[in-house]
Amino acid sequence: MAPNAKKIEYEFGGPLGAAAIVFGLPVLVYAFFFACNDVSGCPAPGLFSPRTLTWDALKAEIPWPADGLAGFITLEAAGWTLAYYLLSLVLFRVLPAHKVMGTKLRESGRPLDYSFNAFSATLIQVAALALGTYVYGADFVVWRWIDNNYLQFLTANTILAWAISIYVYAASFTVKPGNSQLRELAKGGHTGSLIYDFYIGRELNPRITLPIFGEIDIKTWLEMRPGLTGWLLLDLAYMAKQYRNYGYITDSMIFVTAIQGYYVLEGQYAEAGILSMMDITTDGLGFMLTFGDIVWVPFIYSTQCRYLAVYPTHLGWPGLAALTGTFAIGLYIFRASNNQKAVFRKTPEHPSVAGLSYLQTKRGTRLLTSGWWGVSRHINYFGDWMQSLPFSLAAGLAGYVILPSGARAAADVLGYRMADGTEVVQGVAQGWGLIFTAFHALYFGVLLIHREGRDDAACAEKYGADWEKYKSVVRWKILPGKAFQATEGEAIHVQQ
Repeated sequence: MAPNAKKIEYEFGGPLGAAAIVFGLPVLVYAFFFACNDVSGCPAPGLFSPRTLTWDALKAEIPWPADGLAGFITLEAAGWTLAYYLLSLVLFRVLPAHKVMGTKLRESGRPLDYSFNAFSATLIQVAALALGTYVYGADFVVWRWIDNNYLQFLTANTILAWAISIYVYAASFTVKPGNSQLRELAKGGHTGSLIYDFYIGRELNPRITLPIFGEIDIKTWLEMRPGLTGWLLLDLAYMAKQYRNYGYITDSMIFVTAIQGYYVLEGQYAEAGILSMMDITTDGLGFMLTFGDIVWVPFIYSTQCRYLAVYPTHLGWPGLAALTGTFAIGLYIFRASNNQKAVFRKTPEHPSVAGLSYLQTKRGTRLLTSGWWGVSRHINYFGDWMQSLPFSLAAGLAGYVILPSGARAAADVLGYRMADGTEVVQGVAQGWGLIFTAFHALYFGVLLIHREGRDDAACAEKYGADWEKYKSVVRWKILPGKAFQATEGEAIHVQQ
């Protein structure tokens, strides 16, 4: 390395880590579907005896297509998936939109313009599906199709994620310095490593101009539309499935669908807030965000409802109250801390923040050192994680085994009988289902911790010695007494 050459700083384990994620995450999503299923159990019983398990025996216990890998995708599933994305584009173009200017770009110092209407687009789709459900009930063709074609729908979205990732990677090489179209490369996305740059994303804000639809900002469109709305639609499809299976809908299913629906709709309602997030301001669009937006979020985050459709956990009023309280406290921490940040940034003389202490930096910005932001540097991350915790808790001590009609081992074994006579009991699977239902809470916590680390590095570079001084005042990263934690954005600051 030349004496003055700048060392490349990789994240996510560098090229090897990126390769593992690019090829490993799709396998993990499929593994979740096959291992926790409505054919044999969650987990599939054969997985308890891995030494004697054969591939033929495992295939009999999972929803493996009769025609093998060829059954992972069908023209019907591909067609309806593309139709779903086309509908999202149509709604984006025809519905009234909120026009917003983004943050200033690093190279040009000029902002990009954005149009947001994901909230109204989702409401229209949900209203149309509600009408269909009112007429046809839980047998409404959309809900049946999603359940019967889940694997093929997953594959179609995975292929689309790969296609978009390859396109934006290839198109990023047409970005030129000083481009009049306000195109620029992400700071950490052009290391020269193909697999790493493909994963992390080369171009910061890639856009495409389509006939009829006009210019589309690919990153924000993917981040706030098909994946988030798809998450809600998958939840609703599994609510309908639970009703078909048992003739009722449990309080746990209603609770999870309601709070996840709130999470989706609230995020889309405040869609413009995404413009200050690290995903938009720092990260390029690559496989990381594309796969995360349209595969990981809808198909992994809906796991709890997919589980509850087969094993209908009942919370009761005490359980419902406890989970609602947990969600409400997390929501309060998240909203109160972020609102305090927003008020301090826009009107620092407001009575609610006027008495808060802060650290003046050499950059001319101020870092809050009291209020919510004196508790920890990312207390909002903890609130965000706490909001998501009830997703996992609602499934209880998860795990079930599916038995043939009338084959329950003992009358005193807790279980449920489906409409077709199939018996579902917990048995030896009790607790093992947490691998799937509690995964979101574990993953989200790790994600936030990782983001805190990324944010700390970015702020250290931005503020220099002032950042170290700030950390000596606000010692904790997420919770007092804990040397870890995270979520989106950088340290709270406001222009003087």
